[in-house]
Amino acid sequence: MVNSTWPLYSDPRSSDSKCADPKYAVPKIEAHLSSPEHLLFASNDLDEIKSMVGRVMQPHQLNILGSNQKLDARMHYIPLGDFSMSRLRYGANVNIDPGELGDFFLVQMPLVGRACIESGNRQLDSTPDMASVLSPNQQTSMHWHADNDQFMVRISRSLLERTLIGQIGHPLDHPLVFELGFAWRNCQAWRCLMLYLLECATQVPDILQYRMITNQMEQLLSVTLLSTHQHNYIESANHRCAIRPRHVRRVQEYLQAHAHEPITVEQLAQVAGVSLRSLYSGFKEFLNISPMQYLRDLRMAHVRTELLAGEASSVTGVALRWGFAHMGRFSAEYKARYGETPSESLKRG
Repeated sequence: MVNSTWPLYSDPRSSDSKCADPKYAVPKIEAHLSSPEHLLFASNDLDEIKSMVGRVMQPHQLNILGSNQKLDARMHYIPLGDFSMSRLRYGANVNIDPGELGDFFLVQMPLVGRACIESGNRQLDSTPDMASVLSPNQQTSMHWHADNDQFMVRISRSLLERTLIGQIGHPLDHPLVFELGFAWRNCQAWRCLMLYLLECATQVPDILQYRMITNQMEQLLSVTLLSTHQHNYIESANHRCAIRPRHVRRVQEYLQAHAHEPITVEQLAQVAGVSLRSLYSGFKEFLNISPMQYLRDLRMAHVRTELLAGEASSVTGVALRWGFAHMGRFSAEYKARYGETPSESLKRG
């Protein structure tokens, strides 16, 4: 179901070809979500656990099942702007009743164990092979088994709805609802993206300071989920809109003037005055490139200019300022484009 707009910026799969193998990718994901610096809490106190989880998710009811059950909870948490990534286990059989999520979607991917999910009028037995995707306007309750250890991605409702509106070209006339079950380990685009996002967050611990980077990560996440998983707007999103007159030059001029700012594809569609699909079609037809790849090329050129100007103190600082978070992939792309490494350019400056 991945459409021709993947990827928006560059393919996360290129950062490590092994991510195509779930037997490699999933243990790497687990390792990133086990590091001490991301530990939010470890506790066996019911009230403390409910309070801490509630702070980063939402207030909810939490009940232990069985008088001989003892909590052994642990949560790792990485905030990344309009989304967050976390890992949570309770270590006991528990019922969780969040009601309606309200302002966010939640993708829950069991690393081990099982959870029984009820959302709206649907039920799901969630296992390591079958994630759950909870939609905000659905009444939800869950039973997590004692061995359940979940990798979760919390995505703001506004982010996904903005992205979807950009794709279909008109406001939503009913709430966005995803199919509850998601075979995430069989979806290479999603699996590789999860590893890529975690690698970026790990390599740049203060990544929230770089809004340009987190903005790109948000867009890549939202477009990938909407493109790879079933939802009630999927036919509208995939429908090829009538091609209107293209304003590619207007977008090019805007990108050249604002390359140093956080930019979304929705902004570019507004600048162009066309739908997202028409925007991509115009760039593909006239430039054989996507708008965001065009922006990435502009930023790469700005990095080279700064490195050769002789005023930069480090490659990393310049790269981060222009929105490049994955240093290894950035260096490889830079060398492929200019025939020398960024460090070599810096030395020549």
